[in-house]
Amino acid sequence: MIPINNRNIKFNQKLSKRVKIEAMARLPSQFGNFTIIAISDLVEKKEHAVLVKGNVWNENDVPTRIHSECLTGDAFGSLKCDCREQLILSLRYIENHGGILIYLRQEGRGIGFINKIKAYSLQDEGLDTVEANIALGFKVDLRKYDVAAEVLKILGVNSIQLLTNNPDKMKQLRKLGIKITRRIPLIAEPNEFNYRYLLVKKQKSGHLIDENIFAPLGIEQQETIFWKDSDDKNTKNTGGK
Repeated sequence: MIPINNRNIKFNQKLSKRVKIEAMARLPSQFGNFTIIAISDLVEKKEHAVLVKGNVWNENDVPTRIHSECLTGDAFGSLKCDCREQLILSLRYIENHGGILIYLRQEGRGIGFINKIKAYSLQDEGLDTVEANIALGFKVDLRKYDVAAEVLKILGVNSIQLLTNNPDKMKQLRKLGIKITRRIPLIAEPNEFNYRYLLVKKQKSGHLIDENIFAPLGIEQQETIFWKDSDDKNTKNTGGK
């Protein structure tokens, strides 16, 4: 169990106006043994989950995955995305190296489950994920990481190694005061149902996905202009949410 009764964590909790730790328990799973923490967002009135492996208080370079909920992928095994694969890769990595997984309830990149299925319907008609969100009147990505940053501060983490392919996530976290010392790519092999989804993440959203993963499917790559965080040397030429 993490030292939740540690007076420093208690003190950090009292200072937080955004996040409250509600409960904690042991969680044996097929991926390893974790501590699970239930937290509440006092502003948006949402419940989120945090999994912790090992002691993270006052630690540097803590492996951390911030995973946004994907019911269709995480629970139902949808082949239209790579969310479940990234979740599994992250849990296995954290089991082996220690760290934190923060599971945020912001389904469908923040548009909610019903709108996500509406977007799926538009994708069935030929739109890609970006086009579908825009057609529904949403921005491409509405996800925020304020809660995740607050959790890391409450747990007393000094710096993190972030498991992600998403440079915007890194940019937001840095603006929120989180020190990221390294990016750990999450590389999931594409399939016949999600290769277009992955191409759009790479080409339109600037996700750091190695183009070589598409080679087995015979997909030709178009020239892509990546969004780059100028102060992050680890986001260049490294591969894969």
